[in-house]
Amino acid sequence: MTESRTYEEARRHCRSVCQAVERLYEDDLGRLARWGGGLAAALSAGARLLAAGNGGSAAQAQHLTAELVGRYQGERPAFSALSLHAETSSVTAIGNDYGFEQVFARQVAAHGRAGDVLLLLSTSGRSPNLLSAAMTARSRGVTVWALTGAAPNPLAEAADDALCVAGATTATVQETHLVAVHLLCEFFDAAVAERDAREAGGTRGSAARTRTAAPAGTAAVVDGVPSREEPPYAFFGGAS
Repeated sequence: MTESRTYEEARRHCRSVCQAVERLYEDDLGRLARWGGGLAAALSAGARLLAAGNGGSAAQAQHLTAELVGRYQGERPAFSALSLHAETSSVTAIGNDYGFEQVFARQVAAHGRAGDVLLLLSTSGRSPNLLSAAMTARSRGVTVWALTGAAPNPLAEAADDALCVAGATTATVQETHLVAVHLLCEFFDAAVAERDAREAGGTRGSAARTRTAAPAGTAAVVDGVPSREEPPYAFFGGAS
């Protein structure tokens, strides 16, 4: 019995995903570890993650924010993470009044603060509304990370840092982005756990009020309450 062309297409798709994930494994684990550690320090100090994408990339962005507000695997505190495309009334109002190109930039202007992180997902790296959001974020001291398709592309160039997936199709890029999102969550959770263990060890046996040192450039924490008077987080790198 001759197998249909559909089966061969399915095998080709699977091989493409495997190849893209293998490149992610070989080239980008270090970047995801840095992102996870930086995000853990920032959100633990009172910053927030803003995320956005279009279409399937919007679903990926919302997947990430759900993992941070809820949980990925193990139990841990909730963290502030917002998917801008999920603000339906804001998106439609801004699109109606200012145009679709401004649907994310306007929200970044409203919600973004120096030290926050904006994660933008795009398989093409050319979506005008994401580029506008990146420029607005950088002007406000918000760190911009991008998950995109193959480099070079305008969004990767506009971001402080970018993970670019050279997938054979849009579907392959999106599927690899999901793996990257889960790996980011793993690195984030590990960094939070390490930070909590370090702080618990440093305060064990003492009930005195203490001001604990935070990673270079982050806000200090007083009795678990973040202080926002320090300068914006410096560990992200890149111009703001």
